[in-house]
Amino acid sequence: MKKSLLILTILMSTAGLTFTACNTSEENVEDAKENVENTEEDVADANRELEEANQAYLAEVADYKQQVADKIEENNKNLLEFKNRISAEKVQVKEDYNKKIAELEKRNSDMKKKMDDYRVEAKDSWKNFKAELDHDMNEIGKAFGNLTKDSTELKKP
Repeated sequence: MKKSLLILTILMSTAGLTFTACNTSEENVEDAKENVENTEEDVADANRELEEANQAYLAEVADYKQQVADKIEENNKNLLEFKNRISAEKVQVKEDYNKKIAELEKRNSDMKKKMDDYRVEAKDSWKNFKAELDHDMNEIGKAFGNLTKDSTELKKP
């Protein structure tokens, strides 16, 4: 009887362990499915955030391109007005100014070409490109300011 009881206890323990192991496996499968679902949601969220960031970046580039185009147009207008203003100057003075104006027009045109040729790339290269173009625009603005300042100084008696 002791042997029977011992065998019965061993069989029941084995059956219990097997049943518990099956439950654990089923729980593991369920946990894995939940993890996969959570991961898919996380990936979808990350993709959505990436798409939103890319759209914002493209909008920033388009907005900046428009600002640069407006500034270039303003520069062209100012240069044309300056040309008209110096038309009454002496020939030698006018020639000097025309050379400086031609230089500014070329720089302005180069800046426009540079902006038109820009292709959207990584954000770091965009920041570098934008900083360089801002610097170039400021330099043209300073050069034009110096040109008009020189013009007003010539007219003083």
